[in-house]
Amino acid sequence: MASTARIAGFDDIDVVTDILVGAFFADPLWGPWSFPDHQQRREQHRAMWRLFVEGALRYPWVRMTSGNEATAVWIPPNGTELTDEQSAHLEPLLVELLGDGAQRPLEAFEKLDEVHPHDRPPHFHLSLLGTDPRWSGRGIGLGLLQENLREIDTLRMPAYLEASNLANVALYERYGFRTLGSIQMAGGGPEVVTMWREPFG
Repeated sequence: MASTARIAGFDDIDVVTDILVGAFFADPLWGPWSFPDHQQRREQHRAMWRLFVEGALRYPWVRMTSGNEATAVWIPPNGTELTDEQSAHLEPLLVELLGDGAQRPLEAFEKLDEVHPHDRPPHFHLSLLGTDPRWSGRGIGLGLLQENLREIDTLRMPAYLEASNLANVALYERYGFRTLGSIQMAGGGPEVVTMWREPFG
């Protein structure tokens, strides 16, 4: 089958960001729980996701489908989602966007970092996987994931992700991911499942 994916470059930062804004608008973790203002959420997301996309674009592992329907943001082994400068900017950015409400996404990032399996072998981290809502439900994002995993398998590397939507856990299991554990956000917040995949082949 011909490749449907391409490597995103810095010229694609706005397109990748917009895909993620749409994909995570109603996400259990990153939607109303973290960003409760329905009217402002898209612009708030755009500012936050752009920071993470910019950080990931340091590596050749941000992937897009050929028609820009979906994107996968991977961090390669021993890489980081953000530079030190970007990490220092994250909290003031969220405070600027959310005021006291910044506590929730900041808690989420802190907990995700705490449970990241730093003690395991070097691995690829699927930081974000999203499909433009206009194309959702057609398996495009999962097709991109499958293609990326085939490439990662040729490198004989494991992969890790956090499922912020529990409905996706079974889907990830189809592609070889297995549950490591889970995180419960405070105050009746959402549950996030952490998952690990050994290379196939």
